[in-house]
Amino acid sequence: MMEIFFEKKDFFQLKELEKIGPKEKGITSMSVKDVVQSLVDDGMVDTDKIGTSIYFWAFPSKASQNCKRKIEELSERLEESEKKRNILTERIEEAQKGREDSVERTQCLKELQEKEKQKSHFLSELEMYKECDPEVLKEIQNETGVAKEAVNRWTDNVFNIKSWCKKKFGFEENVIDKQFGIPEEFDYLD
Repeated sequence: MMEIFFEKKDFFQLKELEKIGPKEKGITSMSVKDVVQSLVDDGMVDTDKIGTSIYFWAFPSKASQNCKRKIEELSERLEESEKKRNILTERIEEAQKGREDSVERTQCLKELQEKEKQKSHFLSELEMYKECDPEVLKEIQNETGVAKEAVNRWTDNVFNIKSWCKKKFGFEENVIDKQFGIPEEFDYLD
């Protein structure tokens, strides 16, 4: 289809292309519209509506300009990629300086592993004694105080509801306790 545009170097309507395509290039007339539309979508063929007619055209100079622009774009990307690769290669070489296998390095790595094992051992030992830490104990006492206040608040709420039920419905306290499963020793915490 592009050959038709390049050879004729002219403007066409879709009807003209549907006549020329099958005769000259063997394109089925049913698929000409789809082919032209896909070429328009790809930017290879230009289109414009003039009045009620839609015209299509493509010139070899535009195609060559697109190819040149694409080549330049790809060349720039290639240069950038090569620069990045060179920088990364230099970084790798820099990072590997001083990491050559030697007796001293091997010895240092072994020592590092031993120190890491000691550290993990000490941390696990410290975790065992954590419950005796004064800061942890103080935090537990604070949390206990907060929990105690919350328990007393809910106990107060229960007593208020019991009092309301006694006044509203005339129930006795032991009947309310039995119905709601409240034990006899239920009281505030000191």
